Amino acid sequence: MNINITARHFKAKESLQKYTSDKLDLLGKYNEDILHADIIFSYDKPPKNHKYCEIIIKLKDKTMTAKEFSEEFDKAIDKSLEKIETQLYKYKDKNKSQKYVSDKYKSI
Repeated sequence: MNINITARHFKAKESLQKYTSDKLDLLGKYNEDILHADIIFSYDKPPKNHKYCEIIIKLKDKTMTAKEFSEEFDKAIDKSLEKIETQLYKYKDKNKSQKYVSDKYKSI
């Protein structure tokens, strides 16, 4: 899986990039067909001081996105990864049930 990390208006630290890529590698257990992952970091200036993490996952036939914010990038990454994991789980479950239905009717 290709991972592209983009930081808007700042330079992401090596530790943040490593943390993100390590977390994204764990998504392989949900779907092995992930072709590409784009991660975009941005932030609001004070007084809001929100830090955003947007994750875009590209599969063969579908694109999934999740965007979250928090006071720290680590928390924003974790929140957006939870959303992506849910989407991947639903996608896998839906495809499994469609395959089962199509296989069931082939034997008739």
